[in-house]
Amino acid sequence: MSDKTATEQRWVAFGPAGAVGSIHRTDDGFEVRLMSDDAPRGNYPTLDVAKSALHASLLPGSDWPEFREH
Repeated sequence: MSDKTATEQRWVAFGPAGAVGSIHRTDDGFEVRLMSDDAPRGNYPTLDVAKSALHASLLPGSDWPEFREH
């Protein structure tokens, strides 16, 4: 269990088949989750680094997802 709290800011990553993951702003940075994850994959200092980490977590050869703020 994490003691970090998420705020209202989040981005959903979309690939050709639909949503593939999300990024949530926390008190410490940005958390990355794929849709199949039960827990965050990590906390990153900037949104750009979090986007790169999410893309790196996808299958090799995956296109860069479209990130939409929600």
